[in-house]
Amino acid sequence: MRANSSATLVIDQPLSARPAIGLWWGLLGVAAFSFTVPFTRVAVAGLAPLFIGSGRAVVAAVLAACALALTRQRPPRGAQWARVAVVAGGVVVGFPLLTSFALVSVPASHGAVVIALLPAATATMAVLRGHERPSITFWAITGVGAVAAIGFASAQSGGIGQLQLADVLLFGAVVSAAIGYAEGGKLARELGAWQTVSWALVLASPLMVGMAAFSMAGQPPSATPVQWAAFAYLGVVSMFFGFFAWYRGLAIGPMAQVSQIQLFQPVLSICWAGLILGEDLTWTTIIGGAAVVFCAGLAVRSRSGPPRAKEMAEVVEVAAQRSR
Repeated sequence: MRANSSATLVIDQPLSARPAIGLWWGLLGVAAFSFTVPFTRVAVAGLAPLFIGSGRAVVAAVLAACALALTRQRPPRGAQWARVAVVAGGVVVGFPLLTSFALVSVPASHGAVVIALLPAATATMAVLRGHERPSITFWAITGVGAVAAIGFASAQSGGIGQLQLADVLLFGAVVSAAIGYAEGGKLARELGAWQTVSWALVLASPLMVGMAAFSMAGQPPSATPVQWAAFAYLGVVSMFFGFFAWYRGLAIGPMAQVSQIQLFQPVLSICWAGLILGEDLTWTTIIGGAAVVFCAGLAVRSRSGPPRAKEMAEVVEVAAQRSR
């Protein structure tokens, strides 16, 4: 876990002449992240959403602090701390808390479909952050994907224009994570990939510890062993160890191909919701999920520009899997 092992520091050429190795590592990372939404749904059945959203970040922050200390990583400097704060606000605070509260009242499969918009949202934020000028096709496909996600959420809520509060929270989680991922992608070129995630966790840890303590004081945690196991997974794997396989795959490359594997994540999450939670996967869920994933894939692929912009696109996608 040295600084020179970061995926974002190896852009010009892959680490291996066998691309399949990178794809398998990337698939392992995505498989790890795909359990985030179903396991959050399991955990909220016995634990307070505030405790889950903050407590999982505290667990990951302890692991991150140990990793940073053991490898003697150079801390961010000057304005980098403000950028780390943006990353922390998006992926350490915003996404976990918003999804935890949302999944109290909606099925995991429902949440997975809405969150499937994240790759396209991340690409959009990266475009805005990098002052790029993508084609009209990119904006059109991204818009169609957003309409598909909103249409699905409305249909599940009882009709067009009748979104639940949970849907608003899920869309907020997507925007929050996309902002964090876009800024994290740029910052990772300076600090390293897993290092950026780790510093964000450490920076947010005082706030998250305070939130967890507040939640415990108001509602002492009481859950079944299965619910505690789900919580442990969220903290140890979803917010920390899952990144190592993902970043390893991106480092081996080819990065452009490996990064596309993230589009399988919502599909897997929907499958786990049916297999693990026994949720009824209706045709609305299947069609809605397929439409959003298809649009997200087209949006990511249609984002084009000069070589410098393409290089930035690869770096952004390195940071675009933290689910939380």
